[in-house]
Amino acid sequence: MIDPTGPVAPYRQIAEIIRERIRTGELRPGARITESELTDAYEVARNTARRALAVLRDEGLIMTVPQRGSYVL
Repeated sequence: MIDPTGPVAPYRQIAEIIRERIRTGELRPGARITESELTDAYEVARNTARRALAVLRDEGLIMTVPQRGSYVL
């Protein structure tokens, strides 16, 4: 699912997958996303998951509550 050697960084690949899941309604407003879920689902380091969430947060798609997770807006 994630190509670690591809031209697009893994964190950007994850951000794109989550962005698409939000766009299609698979992840609805209020849905919780955690770093831990992303590390397990995509077999990436926690820092990679954190960077993917930061991209989505910067785009205004999610908000992060410290020690609680991130939530779709």
